Amino acid sequence: MQIPQQATRLRIYLGESDRWQHRPLYEAIVLKARERHLAGATVLRGPMGFGKTSRLHTAKILRLSMDLPMVIEIVDASDRIQAFLPDLDAMMTGGLVTLEPVQVISYRAGAVDAPP
Repeated sequence: MQIPQQATRLRIYLGESDRWQHRPLYEAIVLKARERHLAGATVLRGPMGFGKTSRLHTAKILRLSMDLPMVIEIVDASDRIQAFLPDLDAMMTGGLVTLEPVQVISYRAGAVDAPP
């Protein structure tokens, strides 16, 4: 699969405890992106953050550490990202979704180490 040099980055901010159909929402989104054959997805877990409610989520306070911030990034052709947005909208009840134009410099699989 090739990504055009001028592509779009979809960035999704949500909470670790957010769910969709009895599974973590971040996991459901990544699996849906894979099912849609998007170029790839990465999930990042943040040690601290807050959103629309201004409620602080941090790993420093034990009771709040169960809902840490999560960010999912997906880069692909703009039309493929746009086609994915209705799926995403159906899955999310809260959070933040952004789109940004990006310039793709390189997209390739790493070499698999051969046994000695």
